[in-house]
Amino acid sequence: MPDNRPDFDGQTVICTFEVTPGTAHDVLEMLTEAWDQIISRQPGFVSGAIHLNDAQTRIATYSQWRDRKDYQAMLRTDEMRRRNRDIHTMCKSFEPVMYELQSVFHA
Repeated sequence: MPDNRPDFDGQTVICTFEVTPGTAHDVLEMLTEAWDQIISRQPGFVSGAIHLNDAQTRIATYSQWRDRKDYQAMLRTDEMRRRNRDIHTMCKSFEPVMYELQSVFHA
């Protein structure tokens, strides 16, 4: 579950992947395996989710980390470098962006 408390001082990363309807499920499968086998088991990982838009042209991942360095360390592992190269060949584009939580709203 995402930690969306106003005092969360970790790192939030939102990545968007531009895909085609023909490759969307292949990329989803690759991402799901990476998250299940590698990403969610890394030191500093808090939570994450994978989203697919209705047109199956964009995938967004949302992850939270205790610290920016934890996320960067995960990206530098040999296994994630290999997986990211494979994933990127299936995407038109890929953009990871780091965010800091500013406001929280609840119903």
